Amino acid sequence: MLYLRSFIFSVGHAISGTLFGLIAVIIWPFFPYSWRWRIVTLWNRFVMLWLYLSCGIKFKISGHRHFDRYPCVVLAKHQSTWETMFLQYYFGPVSTILKKELLRIPFFGWGLASLRPVAIDRSSPVQALKDVKTKGIARLKEGNNLLIFPEGTRTPVGLVGNYARSGADIAISANVPIVAVAHNAAECWPHKHFLKYPGTISVVISEPIESSGKDRKELTEEVKNWIESEITKMPPARNDGVRTQLNKVILDK
Repeated sequence: MLYLRSFIFSVGHAISGTLFGLIAVIIWPFFPYSWRWRIVTLWNRFVMLWLYLSCGIKFKISGHRHFDRYPCVVLAKHQSTWETMFLQYYFGPVSTILKKELLRIPFFGWGLASLRPVAIDRSSPVQALKDVKTKGIARLKEGNNLLIFPEGTRTPVGLVGNYARSGADIAISANVPIVAVAHNAAECWPHKHFLKYPGTISVVISEPIESSGKDRKELTEEVKNWIESEITKMPPARNDGVRTQLNKVILDK
């Protein structure tokens, strides 16, 4: 049954992604960005619903958006594909720091490109850092939130990656707060796994963390400690109580 439900989700995910990718291309010349991001991220909302209907995966949010403190830099834990879908619409309008190669993916990449991301070329690390800061500040000035996964790549459940300081640097330079996001999505939707496990993903959103008067190292550590501390408090996401990521299984003690 788990394989069948995961297959049904994958089919719906692929078909709907293709459809919305085409819609993104069609509306791009005719709709202003303020309308475009709302239309395109309807797909993200659909995926959340489809994930629940096909695989029995729900989510529970603690904390909330602070509309009076936007724009802001959103720094989130990176474990799964799930958070890339959820955060795109929840904090919208939002520009995401991502690899340039993603924009070349048919349909999916087209939809991403229409959302004003900050695409970087990882083959040139020095230039990538410059682009992240310059373009990131520009997006904030345009009124977009800026979404950054400070670990850079997805980190297996139970492990902590190296938190880059670029997000804190941008927040300090732009004089905007940081909103941190902790979650355990990979327990239900493991990265590069076909199977999706029924359960309830926990999402915790911080109060705005002020950036003024802090250096980027201090601010990054504050965000890292908050995120990792919140994750350790979360109950298992899967209904069976098992925490799984790739071939690693972590059981509650």
